[in-house]
Amino acid sequence: MSRIDELRLITKVARLYYEYGLRQNAIVERLGLSQSTVSRLLKRARQENIVRVSVVVPRGVHTALEERLEQEYSLNEAIVVDVDDADSAEHRVLLDIGSAAAAYVEAILQPGEVVGISSWSRALLAMMETMKRLPKPTQARVVQILGGIGDPTKDAHASVLTREFAALIRAEATYLPAPGVVRSKESRRYFMEDKFVRRAIELFSQISLALVGIGAVGPPYNPSSSAVVFSDKELLQARKQGAVGDICLRFFDGRGAPVLTRLDRSVIGIELEQLKKVKRSIAVAGGPSKVPAILGALRGGWVNGLITDRFTAEALLEDHQAGAAGR
Repeated sequence: MSRIDELRLITKVARLYYEYGLRQNAIVERLGLSQSTVSRLLKRARQENIVRVSVVVPRGVHTALEERLEQEYSLNEAIVVDVDDADSAEHRVLLDIGSAAAAYVEAILQPGEVVGISSWSRALLAMMETMKRLPKPTQARVVQILGGIGDPTKDAHASVLTREFAALIRAEATYLPAPGVVRSKESRRYFMEDKFVRRAIELFSQISLALVGIGAVGPPYNPSSSAVVFSDKELLQARKQGAVGDICLRFFDGRGAPVLTRLDRSVIGIELEQLKKVKRSIAVAGGPSKVPAILGALRGGWVNGLITDRFTAEALLEDHQAGAAGR
């Protein structure tokens, strides 16, 4: 077969498949070719540039930003949500990224998954507000990875949130029945010896999906929890030691290194090194005040996934470029 005849046949097969929508078996019957020949000719159509594929990205979808975040910060997954402008109200940003987190969980949750959730993240609270109850039981388990914050009433509230999230994904719940922060070694020892607390903590190593918020250590302080649990004096000391953010009340600096103060020994919840070992550790966070904290978390590798807004994503990439230029 001459070159022009071959190109003519490739073009005919390509037009039937791509323009007229015929399936390969229909082309086989119509042209009297074998299945393997039709498949080979369609492949050749791409190689010869007879067929060119272009992806038209819909308005409001930021695939390029997501791919750059994944590449620059070695993330397994990045989801970037469209918002109206850089000055969008914080609650609007939280609702938007919370909605994206809900869709993410609904799409990727696997049967038998062990899900760790920090029930005091405002972004995760927004996720639960928009999440739909899954139609079938998942045989999954939800583990509370940070105790209630501060006092028994907050402790109970955290348990309710854990239970509601478990109900949404049709899973069993394991609670961490302890305050998130205790003020003495004796109190911490008491809770850590409790069999129900130990049962929750023992499950941390089995978590396959962790959902966490990222707090900013100001000023002003913008915590991942919905209550300020440390005093201004304690936070000032953390900042003096370089803290820019926290995950589950575990502080880290701008390079991502843990900031170990006496506050760290007061927390009952998952540790950063434990979180780092989780197969999918997803941070749900956004907004201008959170950029330094998110940047520190990504540099430390404490999470391997991020759901954020497009202006935060752009700021993170600008910081990465500035850092690369300064080296």
